[in-house]
Amino acid sequence: MAAKKIKRLLLSPFEKFVSTESSSGFLLFAVTLLALAWANSPWAATYEALWNYPVGFNFGEFELIKPLILWINDGLMAIFFFLIGLEVKREILIGELNTLKKASLPIFAALGGIIVPVGVFLILNTNPDTFNGWGIPMATDIAFSLAILTVLGKRVPLSLKIFLTALAIVDDIAAVLTIAVFYSSNIQWILIAYSVIPFTILVFLLYRQIYNKYITIIFGIIIWILFLKSGIHPTIAGILVAFTIPLSQKIGLKKAMNQLEGIVEDLDNAHEKQLPILSKQQLYA
Repeated sequence: MAAKKIKRLLLSPFEKFVSTESSSGFLLFAVTLLALAWANSPWAATYEALWNYPVGFNFGEFELIKPLILWINDGLMAIFFFLIGLEVKREILIGELNTLKKASLPIFAALGGIIVPVGVFLILNTNPDTFNGWGIPMATDIAFSLAILTVLGKRVPLSLKIFLTALAIVDDIAAVLTIAVFYSSNIQWILIAYSVIPFTILVFLLYRQIYNKYITIIFGIIIWILFLKSGIHPTIAGILVAFTIPLSQKIGLKKAMNQLEGIVEDLDNAHEKQLPILSKQQLYA
């Protein structure tokens, strides 16, 4: 019993921190400050060495060994965009972006956030050596954008969160495509063509309303590797795979109806007994 109590005391604060909506935003800002301090300290060489440390594996002639920083930029960011893609798909189908009228505002706002910074850069830049850097100011850091929203929590309206999320997504997709088209070299289009095969299979399964998480994971990894090896940023693979995931309810319709019937019955009982429906905190707020 004592061991369980100690375990609960140790885990509960962490679990509460993780479950808090703003915790991820605070964590991002904290590690950013740590990275800035480390990179500008006398131990900056260890910081660079850590990010350039090679990590990976090889299997026969196939080799996948990259610096740690590329595993984050190409691996973890692909998962991040996969999760963002799921949210955007849900909003497009049944949420706040389910009509062209609703979706047009963040799309055009994102296009404005791309065209205007690039235009300002081209107008103010007079150095031909840095002229090719026009793609840098067009990108929005979606991770920090969402982190700010989560830190503000419920003080930010849901509609504003969805708008800024969609805006940042469109902006980042445009930035990735710009890098692929204008800044990438030696793109292996044959690998992109190969990636169409597993993606088409996932789309077909979605059309037939067949979903298996293991098939999705395997095909998602294959698509990710093909994009990675092709020379195009693999975060696009995360977005594409996200759009092949079907929407599903956490609970069935019958169970939801039973829960609603139970709530209605409780309200009727409270009314008959003349009990207050609101809590004490709500009554005296």
